Parts: sequence; C-alpha cells; structure tokens
Amino acid sequence: MKPARAVYKRVVIKLSGEALQGKRPHGVDQALLMSLSRQVKEIKDLKVDIGIVLGGGNIFRGQENTASLGLDMDRSVADYMGMLATVINGLALQDALEKTGVPTRVMTAIEIQRVAEPYIRRKAIRHLEKGRVVIFVAGTGNPYFTTDTAAALRAMEVHADAILKATKVDAVYSADPFKFKNAKRFPKLKYIDVLKKRLKVMDATAVSLCMDNKLPIVIFNMNKIGNIKRVILGEKIGTVISG
Repeated sequence: MKPARAVYKRVVIKLSGEALQGKRPHGVDQALLMSLSRQVKEIKDLKVDIGIVLGGGNIFRGQENTASLGLDMDRSVADYMGMLATVINGLALQDALEKTGVPTRVMTAIEIQRVAEPYIRRKAIRHLEKGRVVIFVAGTGNPYFTTDTAAALRAMEVHADAILKATKVDAVYSADPFKFKNAKRFPKLKYIDVLKKRLKVMDATAVSLCMDNKLPIVIFNMNKIGNIKRVILGEKIGTVISG
C-alpha cells in the first residue's frame, strides 16, 4: 500500500478566533487547542510546510465589539485592540503545538519582541523550510484590514500552494445553512462568483488578492477531526475556490 501523499506542499491555514473558543462563551478552549495541534502534527508528518493566520474574535473583534458594547471608539484603535487579541491566541496555540512536539514560531506584524518575533518575509520562509510551523499574528499590522486579507497576503509572500480556511460549516452555501434548509451547497466556485454573489466566505479584498495571484482557497469544516489532513491529501470535501 502506497503511503499517503500531500497534494499541497505549503499551505496557510486561516483560523477565526471563534474557532478557538469551542463551546466556551469567550476565550480559548484548551481541549480544542490540543485536538487542533494533533491534527496539525498529522499533516506536518506528511512533510507539509504550515503557516497559520489567527483571528481574535473570541477576545475582541474591532468595530463589531465597539458597536455592540455601545462604545464610541475610533476604528483604528478598535482594530489595533483586535490585532493584540490575535497575539494572545497565537501564544496559546504555540504552547499547545509545542506540547504536541511541533516546533513553532510566532511572528507578529506589530513588534512585541518579548513574546514574538517581528514578521520578516525571508525569515518566515526559512522557518518553514526548517520544518517549523509559523503562526502569523497581528493581521497585516494595519487597521481597516481583516485577518482574511492577512492570510491571503502571507500566503502569497511565503509562496503557499493554497489557503485553507477552517469554518463551522462543511462548505460554502448560497445562504446560512443553519437558518435556511434549502441553501445551495457549492463544491466548487470561481473567485468572480464569490464576489458577484457576495458570498460571506472571505472578505472581498482577500478574494480579489487570491484571484489576482491565482491562489486557491479551500473552505472546510474544522469541527470534524481529520478534515485538515483530508484536504491536504486532496479529498473532495468542502468548497474549492479557484479560477
């Protein structure tokens, strides 16, 4: 029997902050982190280079949090607070990965040298070549840009073969499948269709960047254990967005 072979040699995995909180109302679910770390180790064992971009919505989500809390806060300030939330998530994930035996580096777009390395493209590529998982935090380092855009940017900078976006649903649908039973499931989509239909998969800036650089996006359900490995092996799960 032939050993399993990865169809992607280098990927960037995009995880939302909410994905890390599990069933908790906020914060980080340690059991979920350890499960995720074991899944990352599985694909690391397939000799795949892995970058991870994290959101911070489980702690603070920029403009949305300020609106829901009735805070009159400048958008830039709120976005910087959201960036710092991703650093907290990155450190938590690094700890879990290293307990699983996976060498990891956290690289931040905002300099916080006591806790993480400053993001330098060539250094990030070198870490990947040496078999380390690189966790990219603090988004792009600029307000008004989402972590989806950061994932697209980092994936292109390190020459990734694809972005794997882990979500709570098993694919892209025409509407929220939890609310609308007749929502149409899409196994494949073109970038332009995502933009035209305004499907809430990734923000328009991120999708446009991927379209311009022909970088495929795979949307899949991260709550099903083993799905990350299935995507890496080329199994037809989730939705593939490409040209």
